[in-house]
Formats: sequence, C-alpha cells, structure tokens
Amino acid sequence: MTQPGTMSAMSKEMQDCVEACMSCHATCEETMSSCMQMGGQAQMQIMRALMDCSETTRMCADMMMRRSPMSAEMCAMCAKACDMCAEACMSMPDDPQMMRCAEACRRCAETCRTMAGARM
Repeated sequence: MTQPGTMSAMSKEMQDCVEACMSCHATCEETMSSCMQMGGQAQMQIMRALMDCSETTRMCADMMMRRSPMSAEMCAMCAKACDMCAEACMSMPDDPQMMRCAEACRRCAETCRTMAGARM
C-alpha cells in the first residue's frame, strides 16, 4: 500500500479510459432522458442497458482514479456493459441520440478492454 501523496501519475491510457468512461456515462444519462420522452414498452430493454452502462462506467472511472486493485476486473465488466449498450442503441439506427450513445459506448469499451489487459 502506498503512503498518501505517493501515488504515481495516471498513465495516458488510464486518463483516456477515465475520460471515455465519464463521457459514456454522460451520454447514457442523456439518452435515458431521450428514451423516457419517447415512451413505449420496447424501450425497456434499451433503458436497462443504458442504466447498466451508465452506472458501470461511472464506477469504473471512480475505481481507476482511486487506483483500486480491482480496476482491471471492473474495466473488463465495463467493456461488456458498453458493448451490450451499444448493441441496444443500434436497434434504433434512425435516432441520432442513440447513434451518439452507441459510438460513446464503443469508444469506452475499446479503452476499457485495453485497461483490462494492462497492469494498473
């Protein structure tokens, strides 16, 4: 365990991943709001994916920033949640907000997969 104030600086890859997670979290939140305005029962599957992705990305970023020893495992789970959310959003290809969300999810999943394989 390191002493307070002795943590090493975050790597560029970790910074990129934290930023991708936070961006994805915000985009998922915006997309949930958009889905609620649309309504409809078919949106429930998408809403679940958005909620899972939103919470997972926030937690993943938090764990990386505090250098949790479980960060790699969390990044792997986050990549999976992002992949599932991107797939759900792609079910509405005519909706620009859904396409923005799918893209944010894909970017986050990619950075999280990289971090899941890295030593943190």
